[in-house]
Amino acid sequence: MKAFLLAAGEGRRLRPLTETTPKCLIPIRGTPLMALWLDLLERHGVTDVLVNLHHARDRVLAFLQSHRTSIRVSLVHEEQLLGSAGTVAANRQFVDGEQRFLIVYADNLTNVDLTRMIRFHDERCDPITIGVTRTDRPKEKGTVVLDRDHHVVAFEEKAAHPRSNLANAGIYVAGTGLFSYFPDRPAAGAVLDFGHHIFPRMIPNVSAYEITEFLIDIGTMASYEAGQAIWPGL
Repeated sequence: MKAFLLAAGEGRRLRPLTETTPKCLIPIRGTPLMALWLDLLERHGVTDVLVNLHHARDRVLAFLQSHRTSIRVSLVHEEQLLGSAGTVAANRQFVDGEQRFLIVYADNLTNVDLTRMIRFHDERCDPITIGVTRTDRPKEKGTVVLDRDHHVVAFEEKAAHPRSNLANAGIYVAGTGLFSYFPDRPAAGAVLDFGHHIFPRMIPNVSAYEITEFLIDIGTMASYEAGQAIWPGL
């Protein structure tokens, strides 16, 4: 199985930490976040990973050259950030012929049972399953509204009056049918985002899987410190 590991973010809200350390390499109790992701993916049967690079590319390259893993890692450098869906669209040949694949955001700290999530996806017929997690701050998140069959019927990005406390967790299982919802010719220089541009076009053909294991987006200093304090490990 293959996975896109989206790791090009600059981590502006984590400054000054990210002035010297790329966001995807910030240490979690001494272990770089990307090392935790590669370990988690390997445990759940992933054999090939594509990592997109932008900010502090040389530091990430140095880490990957020294890190031991059975996973075959492919790297793509983005001179200009393409967005979460833009990276996947630009590298769709990476998953040619795959029955399904993972798309994961490297700024999440999690021990999610990916095997169970993949099994959930395989039992359904939708082109993508998105992981969702409960949040106590839905106004600050992209949230989803579900029907009784765990299909997404609405996406709400930082809504003033959220109808749900289920937030998009940035972990997806998809098949190549996903690409039929992508624009044929994205505008040059345009950023293509899953939450803003792709998922709303896919309703109701999006399944949602509730992640009950540990997961925290460490995009801010507060969440990073909280994540380190309560991280249970893989």
